Formats: sequence, C-alpha cells, structure tokens
Amino acid sequence: MNAATTMDHLLPEIDHRHLDALEEEAIFILREVASAFERPGLLFSSGKDSCVVLHLAEKAFKMKTSKPGERPVFKGKLPFPLVHVDTGHNFPEVIQFRDERIAEMGERLIVGHLEDSIKKGTIRLAHPLESRNGHQTVTLLETIEDNRFDCMIGGARRDEEKARAKERIFSHRDSFGQWQPKEQRPELWTLFNTRIKPGEHFRAFPISNWTELDVWLYIAREQIPLPSIYYTHQREIYRRKGLLVPVTDVTPPDSDDVVETVDVRFRTVGDMTCTCPVESTATTTADIVAETLQVTVSERGATRMDDRTSEASMERRKKEGYF
Repeated sequence: MNAATTMDHLLPEIDHRHLDALEEEAIFILREVASAFERPGLLFSSGKDSCVVLHLAEKAFKMKTSKPGERPVFKGKLPFPLVHVDTGHNFPEVIQFRDERIAEMGERLIVGHLEDSIKKGTIRLAHPLESRNGHQTVTLLETIEDNRFDCMIGGARRDEEKARAKERIFSHRDSFGQWQPKEQRPELWTLFNTRIKPGEHFRAFPISNWTELDVWLYIAREQIPLPSIYYTHQREIYRRKGLLVPVTDVTPPDSDDVVETVDVRFRTVGDMTCTCPVESTATTTADIVAETLQVTVSERGATRMDDRTSEASMERRKKEGYF
C-alpha cells in the first residue's frame, strides 16, 4: 500500500544539481558586476528574490563561518551598498524584516523615499490612495543619480512576466534611465558587454534563468530567512476581479465589499495598493514548494493588480525606467 508521507520527507530526495549550476552562474554574474563597474548597488526590497540575490552576494564576497547543516552565517562586507526604494505603502512586516536583516548583517542601506520625490514635486499623485508602484520609477532614477550608481543588481526573473523575458542579464539603460527592448546587446558565450557612456547605467539580473520553483527550492536548501507574510497567516481580505485584496489603510473596502478573514500568504511583496495574497495553509518552505509545483499562473499574474491593466503595462513601465 502507498503510505502517506509529508513534503518535508520528500524534499531532500529532490535532485538539487540544477541549483548548483544556477548558483554558480549567479555568483559569476555578481563578481562580473563588482569587477566591471565602479559604483554598483544591490536592490533589496526584502522580497524572496532579493533575499536570494543577497544570499548569493554573501556567498560571492564573504567568508562562511557557520557549520554544515546550520543556517548560513557570513563574515565580511559586501563591495556595494544595499538600496531600497520605499513607496511609503509597504507592508509593515516587510519593513521590519528589512531593518532587522540589515542590522544583523551590518551592511550599508540606502533608502530612496517616494515621499521625498512628492515633496520635491517630481511626483504628483492624483489622489492620496493612488497606487505608488508605478511612481517609484522616478524615485529609483533619482536615487541612482544622487548616488552615481552605474549598475543596479536586482532579482528579476524571466519567468515572471512577458516583458521580463525580453531582458538580457546585463540590461543597458540610457542617460534618461530608459530601456529599449529592440536595442538589446547580445550575450553570446556568457560574454557581457558592460560599456557605458557618462550618465548611463546597467541593470544586472543574476537570477534571470531561475524559476519561482527554483527560488523556493534554494530558499529551503539554504535556509534563507524571509518576511513572515510569505507563509500562511490570517488576514482580512475582500474579493475583487478574482484577486484577494488585503484590507489596509490604503486599500479600504467599498460599502458593497464583503470582508472575510482567510488563511493566506503572499507569493510576492510590493506596494500594498497593488499586491494581493493567495489562499494558502503553507507553513514551511516545503509546503510552498508543493504548492508551487501545482500552480499554473505566475506570481505576478496571480497577485498583482497593476499588471492586469493591460498586457503591455510592465513593458511600458520598464521603458520609462522601472526595474
């Protein structure tokens, strides 16, 4: 007879050799960034992908001091600062995790505040509860200019969205911070063209070739800490256009919305005005791996309201300078 088993028991049996290859490629890319650019920065939103990239950066540039089987602990400093664009509408759990993680690591964090852009007049909101997700492009470009960054490292993956799939690993941005999808530089034989003119910069994506499942398998194997909202918890939501909209100060329900308390988790984190959870009872990374093996919609398609406005919404924002 087939005896019942748990995902925690099956997870060690999964072949992880492809993760070793992906890890090796990502570390190579990170070291290429450090050698090719004078003032790189690593975008750290505290999302699962940026947590993985941060862990890979520690492996690339620091000395591991923990014992086998323990949660990895590294000694040393990264050769670049961490950068976060704060919209002011982030989930509190995510900001708390960011601050605790930075304090634990002792790394330098540069925060670009969207509120500062609003005060300067470079961002104008139509109304106070307007989504700030698209507006953060302005703050990102201002942060890049203020700190003279010539390369920004991020956790974008090609399987996330159609426009992401058009990206090269080293993605060139012109002097206006814009991306031209029809003018991509070839990357044959892992040869990266990193030449830039004054005022231009690059975006580098070390985990471009990873999938959501790869990310969760790696998080489970490496014991990478994440914000608590990635795991199941009870939250008040209301249903709208097939999405579970969280009840927050910036996403209040309408009078005809039915508020429910549901077991949910977030597949991705971002601005509260456009990021929705999914129903889930997954309490561990092994549980999430099991769920991810069954999903048929990418995390952005399943949870992001801003990506549903049109099929080209992400590509339009990226051409303007969005990450």
